[in-house]
Amino acid sequence: MITYKTVTNLKELEQILVLQKANLPSSISSEEKASEGFLTVNHNLDLLKKMNDVCPHIIAKYKEEVIGYALCMHPKFKNEIDVLKSMFMEVENSVKPFISFIIMGQVCVDKYFRKQGVFRNLYGKMQQETSKDFDSIVTEVDATNARSLQAHYGIGFKTLSKYKGDGRDWELIYLQ
Repeated sequence: MITYKTVTNLKELEQILVLQKANLPSSISSEEKASEGFLTVNHNLDLLKKMNDVCPHIIAKYKEEVIGYALCMHPKFKNEIDVLKSMFMEVENSVKPFISFIIMGQVCVDKYFRKQGVFRNLYGKMQQETSKDFDSIVTEVDATNARSLQAHYGIGFKTLSKYKGDGRDWELIYLQ
C-alpha cells in the first residue's frame, strides 16, 4: 500500500536524492526522456533539508522506500538555484500580489509506480498540507517535457505564462 506524508527524517531526504538522480537527463535515455519526462534540477542534501525545515516536502512511500515526491519550495529560496531564478522573476510578474503561493520545486514518481495515481495523490497531499498558508501551488515545466505538462494539466493546473529563461522555453503553471 502506498502512503502519502510529509518528510520527517534525513533518510527520507536521502531517498528523494536517489530517486532524483535516477531521473535526471544524464541517467535516462533520450527515448525515456521523451516518453516519460525528465527532471531539471539536481538538489543537494543541505538545500533539500533547509527547504524541508520551512515547508515539509511531500512523499509517497511503498513499504519503507520513497517512490515519489513533490518538493515544497518557499519563495524565500528564490536565489538558491540558478536555473530557477528566471522562474521567480516571472512569478513576480504573473502572480497577483494578494495571492499567496508555494512553489512545487520538483515532482517525480519512480518509473515502476507510474500510472497508478501517485502523481495526482502527491499534489492532493501537497494541497492539503499547504492550503492553510498558501492559496496556490505554482511550478514551471520545461516546454519540451510533454509528459510532465500533460500530467500537470490533467490534474487541473492552468497556465500563468509562457516565457524563455536560461535558454529554454518554460510554462509557468498554477493549481488552486
